[in-house]
Amino acid sequence: MRFLVMIALSLLLAMPAQAAFIGPNSGGDATTVAAAKKMRDDAYVTLTGNIVRRVRGDKYVFRDATGDIIIDIDEEDFRGQDVSPQNTVRIMGEIDKDFGRDAEVDVKSLRVIR
Repeated sequence: MRFLVMIALSLLLAMPAQAAFIGPNSGGDATTVAAAKKMRDDAYVTLTGNIVRRVRGDKYVFRDATGDIIIDIDEEDFRGQDVSPQNTVRIMGEIDKDFGRDAEVDVKSLRVIR
């Protein structure tokens, strides 16, 4: 009996989580570039639009209908996906506001929508 309990417990612990928090500051709330620029430092944001050009290194210009913002995408965050300015992408990340500089988004996740 004890053996069966141990097996059942190990199977239960191996199961992936099926739920997550969705709400303010969860990164699940989509917003616009214009709204993101007004958010506080380290706020989570989800944006949908286009990466229009590379600025330098890991910095790119991201655009939606409300404007442009610089985003910082590490190479591994592309996850092997080729992305062109014609692709619509959804990015999730954190607002990065350094003193005296415009807001940027430090991208944690990128997904090609179409």
